[in-house]
Amino acid sequence: MPYPFSISPHDMEEHLVQEDKGPVLRFITCGSVDDGKSTLIGRLLCDAQLVFEDQLADLRHGGIRGGNGEEIDFSLVLDGLEAEREQGITIDVAYRYFSTSKRKFIVADTPGHFEYTRNMATGASTADLAVILVDSRQGILQQTRRHSYLASLLGIRHVVLAVNKIDLIDFSEPIFDAIVAEYVRFSAKLGFASVMAIPMSARFGDNVVSKSGKLPWYQGSPLLEYLETVELDAPDRQEPFRFPVQLVMRPNADFRGYAGRIASGKIAVGDPVIVAKSGLRSSVRAIIAPDGNQISAAEGEPVTLVLADEVDVSRGDMLVDPASRPFVSDQFQAHLIWFDANPMLPGRSYLLRTETDSVSATVTVLKHQLNVDSFVREPAKLLQMNEVGVCNIMTQRPIVFDAYKENRSTGNFIIVDRVSSATVGAGMIDFPLRRADNVHWQALDVDKAARSALKNQKPAVLWLTGLSGSGKSTIANALEALLHTCGKHTYLLDGDNVRHGLNRDLGFTAVDRVENIRRVAEVAKLMADAGLIVICSFISPFRDERRMARELMGEGEFIEIFVDTPLDECARRDPKGLYKKAFAGNIANFTGVSSPYEAPENPELHLKTMGQEPARLALQIEEFLRSRMEEK
Repeated sequence: MPYPFSISPHDMEEHLVQEDKGPVLRFITCGSVDDGKSTLIGRLLCDAQLVFEDQLADLRHGGIRGGNGEEIDFSLVLDGLEAEREQGITIDVAYRYFSTSKRKFIVADTPGHFEYTRNMATGASTADLAVILVDSRQGILQQTRRHSYLASLLGIRHVVLAVNKIDLIDFSEPIFDAIVAEYVRFSAKLGFASVMAIPMSARFGDNVVSKSGKLPWYQGSPLLEYLETVELDAPDRQEPFRFPVQLVMRPNADFRGYAGRIASGKIAVGDPVIVAKSGLRSSVRAIIAPDGNQISAAEGEPVTLVLADEVDVSRGDMLVDPASRPFVSDQFQAHLIWFDANPMLPGRSYLLRTETDSVSATVTVLKHQLNVDSFVREPAKLLQMNEVGVCNIMTQRPIVFDAYKENRSTGNFIIVDRVSSATVGAGMIDFPLRRADNVHWQALDVDKAARSALKNQKPAVLWLTGLSGSGKSTIANALEALLHTCGKHTYLLDGDNVRHGLNRDLGFTAVDRVENIRRVAEVAKLMADAGLIVICSFISPFRDERRMARELMGEGEFIEIFVDTPLDECARRDPKGLYKKAFAGNIANFTGVSSPYEAPENPELHLKTMGQEPARLALQIEEFLRSRMEEK
């Protein structure tokens, strides 16, 4: 027989009308594995008559607990992935939209497993409230603390502590009270504005949509009623106007409009605005919405703004309230959640994307890691997957932002791997670094072109990369001698030599190797700016760091040279006796043995050294360099 609470097709029109009424509440469900998150949302949707008949029919067909044909497995309303149905767990973040006569809702059902903590963070990033489930038999677990901490970090101010499976402890009030007391005690430092504790049985619907007669000692609201009535931010709290420009509309010479979605605040015709980066001022002459012109617009609305003045505004700029301007800086402190299996390495170049910008960025300092289980700050050199750290970040150029605690829309960012284009981290900006305001570029009368002209040469950075023992230093030395005889002004930076001075404080961990190359690349950049031909001989095992070095130089100045010698041959040569020690396990993190070498994919010059004399290979580089210079 059909489930008694369902929406039949002829009720659909009335249901859709109701969806347009009331404010929106975004919330997530989170907690430990098997606490009943998916079951809770499935039961809520069904009992509130928000699941269509065909969906229920599908659940009755494939989602019966125990195969007895009587009890629907409500978790399958959200668990849509095949892997989730097979394993009975939530892997991805499942979003559902529903509404009642009082409020519209967007719910994110997030994973409970530790390895999917990053998915939980994704769901929490836009939520107003978190429903944190606790199995009444288990009490407060490590993952409960972890998800509570992340919810607080991501700006969630309201929590529902759903003490689930209360039927399995005989609806015990003392056990419920003990769980609530423990949660309130540890969460006090997280700064939640409200914590509402509700005893419930998601499986049987107790206190989900309606009050349960089995819990006479509980005098509060059931979950749905509380979600319909909970007050979030104060109605008079108004975030400042922020409008990221997504597209410049120029259909003809008489019209220029700036299209985008209002990230926060509101705007009206006649209001003054300012271009955040340039400081240019104007006012709003017209607001064009999808349905035509309107007098005002607010957060979330897609509009095209027409300004009263001809000011320089481009895609990626942000129009803001002149009375409440955001920060514009290239250095700031942020909390960073790392998503990727490969650790976050300070000094490595990533892409940082905000509401408006995409820019190269580097974590300059990892101040500490935050233990999300104990809330203790711990020293760290890198961040592993699902770890949270506080760090300083430097971007290639200034970006526009607010502090995350003041504006979640313009205070967040993501970190993207430059090779795979995968999102590897997400961050919340704390504040700009004052050093960014105190350090400015000094204008110089003598530039790179003048210095190069005096030397009668064009600057270049010849970057030799390859395994230890491949012959890089020998070839580099022969190359400098050859260029010197040709009257060229050069300087040779060698891996071993710089570790005696500039980089003597660095070891050979992945983090230290990244920093080693970062420093060398900056020095090479300065030398190229002086008009020199710079020869760099470094193992430089990681593609990301070689790419970072390339991006520091002028167009066409960086020449990557792969000194390609097989590992067996390098080990046979073993000029410093290092391979013998590495194979014996006496040297950790040795490239090619216990640490990877990422060979160049498209080097400007590929030198295969077997059977070749260093002098001949040096001549090959000189001829290549001369041909490049003659082309320009």
